[in-house]
Order: sequence, then structure tokens, then C-alpha cells
Amino acid sequence: MEPTESVTPSAINSVSIEPVEVTEGNDRCEEVGKSRGGWKMAYILLANQALATLAFFGVGVNLVLFLTRVLRQDSAEAANNVSVWTGTVYIFSLLGAFLSDSYWGRYLTCTIFQLFFVLGLGVLSLTSWLLLIKPEGCGNEEIKCREATSLGVNIFYLSIYMVAFGYGGHQPTLATFGADQFDDKTIHESNSREAFFCYFYFALNVGSLFSNTILVYVEDSGRWTLGFGVSLASAIVALISFLAGSKKYRYVQAYGNPVIRVIQVFVASVRKWKVQPVKDGQLYEVEGLESAIKGSRKIMHTQKLSCLDKAATLTAKDGNDPENHWRLCTVTQVEEAKCVVRMFPVWLCTIIYSVVFTQMASLFVEQGDVMNNKVGKYHLPAATMSVFDICSVLLCTGIYRRILVPLAGKLSGNPKGLTELQRMGVGLVIGMLAMVAAGVTELARLQHLSPGEKASSLSIFYQIPQYVLVGASEVFMYVGQLEFFNGQAPDGIKSFGSSLCMASISLGNYVSSFMVKMVTIITATGEKPGWIPNNLNMGHMDRFFFLIAILTALDLVVYVFCARWYTSVNINVNGSEDIENQEDDDAINKV
Repeated sequence: MEPTESVTPSAINSVSIEPVEVTEGNDRCEEVGKSRGGWKMAYILLANQALATLAFFGVGVNLVLFLTRVLRQDSAEAANNVSVWTGTVYIFSLLGAFLSDSYWGRYLTCTIFQLFFVLGLGVLSLTSWLLLIKPEGCGNEEIKCREATSLGVNIFYLSIYMVAFGYGGHQPTLATFGADQFDDKTIHESNSREAFFCYFYFALNVGSLFSNTILVYVEDSGRWTLGFGVSLASAIVALISFLAGSKKYRYVQAYGNPVIRVIQVFVASVRKWKVQPVKDGQLYEVEGLESAIKGSRKIMHTQKLSCLDKAATLTAKDGNDPENHWRLCTVTQVEEAKCVVRMFPVWLCTIIYSVVFTQMASLFVEQGDVMNNKVGKYHLPAATMSVFDICSVLLCTGIYRRILVPLAGKLSGNPKGLTELQRMGVGLVIGMLAMVAAGVTELARLQHLSPGEKASSLSIFYQIPQYVLVGASEVFMYVGQLEFFNGQAPDGIKSFGSSLCMASISLGNYVSSFMVKMVTIITATGEKPGWIPNNLNMGHMDRFFFLIAILTALDLVVYVFCARWYTSVNINVNGSEDIENQEDDDAINKV
């Protein structure tokens, strides 16, 4: 009963739901051993992540200043353009994940998107040098740039969106490709895979640390072309190092279009709406250890969302055409669709946390800009306070891996310490505390105002607690998200699982922007300036921070309910269920 129709390298048959094999390395799934995969290859990918992140934030960290100083945009227009650009970066992650899972495979997807990334940075560097930075050294606080030509502006926008396209499509695929270097069939390799996600986020922050310190000052002083050139060099080194490991990577094949497979399950269920699902052992599945999705392991049946089981219920009409997956799907295909449905509520609950995370690049900076930011004779830019967030991530990552995991493992009996869902819950709690800390800081700032002064006498270093708390929450929330969505996603949608984390950040940007607009409309009535006016000394930004804290608390309640309802995916490993996921279910019930 298993489909035997052959597939060419350039096409996919949605009926047989077999994957396309694009590259030479994609037609085999190498076992981890001395010759392929393992930590040596993972280290190369971690270095690639750090270098690519350095290059990306070398553009993004000061983009709003480039738009206002070089392109002469006003603050509102520049802020809106940066928000749209940032959101677009993470939307492209879904495209990269889709191409990786469906057609190209992880390696080819990473390579192609990195080429676009390098090309975009190259065009950006040349454009700023030849067309925009006129006269040389302009774009700082003293020298104004000449008005840019329409040609220069258009090429500039083309280049930064090429950067967004390349970096966005590369990120989730790289995370999944790194996890592929470990075989989760053994406990040791499974633990290494989980550790990789932790170090992956660590590498991201190492790269952004350089961008948020050294490159910030280089570009702020008007040396924009030099800053973009450093980003270009970093991206080129990242690409070369990635390609250098080509012969030693562990490759996993593409599995075909998952969107088609999920739609087929819903269509087949609707077509059999009046059919009563049969018992577990009578549902349709192909014989053997491999599923009908070529290269993908079978998924064990779960009881929840039983209405979708109708798609795997064999009827008399199906007997004439058992390979028509618009009428009859295998248990594995049905469970893949169930997995997407089960993960969706959990993912929705992470969006509010991304609203918390987004405040670091917006309201935290505006708050710091009207505080006492003098350190002796030096002026400390408000944006550099994000260094405390990065240092918090780096420190908490080490503490978590070396201290909390062993301690929590002894207390809970789970060698992983806390499950991914439990960690994400902890991240929500810490994120809520960060918003409370920001609100308290704002109250104190308002109490230290002097008549006629723009800035409060309260030191900017009072922001340290809120930055540190956000950094600590990231270790639990974003690392937990990477592990959870990648680990719970079936073999055929691994990159899609990783991309959900970045998609959450994207929607967090949009939701935060929407909340600011709505709060301004509602609170700025009549002669009232509102909570977030242009002159923050006349407003109550503290109330906005407390509002986010309340929404996070409510989100936490919903999240706990969704986490308790969630059922882990059970992969059939060598004919038996994945014991680790069964243990996860037990731990989830304790959330």
C-alpha cells in the first residue's frame, strides 16, 4: 500500500506526497558519527550565526538614525519604516522555512539566502558610499547630508530589503540545520540537540553585542560606509565558513509541501463528515517503519482532535483509490496536521511576550533619552543600554545550562530540568516583572523632573533592572520556543517550527505598534496629552508599561491552560513510541 511513484528532482507530486530531492546531499540522511555531523559541525554553524547576526544588526541597530540624518526623514516616518522593515525580516523566515521543508532542504536554503544577504549588504555599502553619504563624513550630529537622489533612495531600499530577505530566510533554517547535526534517537544526542538551541541564542547575542557597542559608535560618528563595510565583511566570512563544512554536514532531505498535506487532511475530513471514526488500530497507515511521506518517521496516533481521524478512516469508496490523499490520509499525515493545530494556541500566547521584548528597541530607548545619561564628561546614548540585556542573556545562558538544569533535574526527576513549555511559562513571568520594573522606573523618573528641563535628574542606570529582566526572560522564552517548536514539529515541518519563533517577534512588533496607536487615540482626548505624548514629561508612559504587564499576566493564565491541553507528538522510533515525549507529557501536566 505504500506509494511507489517515482519523483523527479524538479517536481513534486502532491498525491504521493513524496519529497523533492534537490541537491546531491539531500538524497541521503547521514547518521551522526565520526565522519558527519556532531559538535564540530555545530560549532561552524554557531560561528555562522554570530557573524550573520553581527552583520544584520550592523545595519538594523542604527537604521532609524540613518533614515533621519542621511535621508532626512522625520522621526515618525523613520520609526514606521524601521518597524515595517523589522517585521518583514521575520515574515521572510516563514518563506525560508517553507522552501527548506518542501523543496530545497536546509543546506541549499541556507546557502541561497546567505548569498542574497551578502549581495544586499554589498549593494548597501556601495550605495551609501557613492550616492548617499555626501559630503564625506556627514550623517553625524554636526554635518548634514545633501538631499539624496531618487535613484540613491530606491537602490537603498532595495538593498535593505535584500538584507531582510536574506537574513530572515536564513535564520530558522540555520537553527534547524544545526539541530540536524545530532541524532535524537539517542539520549546523548538528544541532549546535545537541546544544548545547541541554547548556544544558538547565545551566539546570536554575541554577534549583536559587537553591533550594539562598536558599530553603534562607528556609525553614529558619521562613518556609515565603514560600518556597512564591516557588516559586509562579517557576512562574507560567515558564508565562507558555512560552505567550508559542506562535506562534513549531516544532511536531511526535503519532505515535500507540508501545506498541501495539511489541507488534504482537512478536505478529507470534511468529505467524510458523516463517517464515524474507527478505533485506533483500524485507521489507515502504510506498512513498515517509514511513513508515506518519504524520509519521515511515522507518528503515533493521539486521541485529541478525533474529528480529523475521519481523514484516516477507510471507507468503501476509498478502496478503489487508496492513494487519493484528498479522500484518504495516513495516520502520520493526520497527526502532522493535528500537531500544527495543537501548536497554534501555544504560539499565539507567545505574541504578547514579543510585545514585551519589542519595548527595548522603542519605549525603553525613548525613556532613557529623557533621563540623566551623563557618565562623567561622556554622554551615554540611550540605545547602548541594550548591552545590559545582551550581557544578561549571555550570563543567564551559562547559569541555566550549568546550574539550573542540573538542580531542576534533581528536584523534578527530569534530566532536562524544565520542559520547554515550563520554561516558556517562566519567561512570561519574568517578562511581566520587566514591565513592572519599567513602570516603576518611569514613576521615579517623573518624580525627579526639574521645571524647564527636558531630561530627568534620575540616572539612566536605573533602567538596568528592566533590561536585565528582559534578558533573563529571553533565555527561558525564546530558547524554549526554539526547542519546543522544532522538537514538537514532525520531521516534515522542522524548519517551519523554528520559524514560528521569529514570526512571533514579527507580530509582536505589529501588535506593539497597534497598541501605541490605540492608547494614543483613547488617552489623548481634548487637552489631555495622553500616556505617550511627544513630550514624555507630560505623559504617563508608566501606565502603558503596567498595561503590558497586566496583559502578560492574563496571557499567562491562557498559556497555562493551553500548555495543559497540549499533547506531545509521539514519533515511532524503531517501532516503538518516543519515550522522551511521553515523559514530557507527564511534566506538562504539572505546569
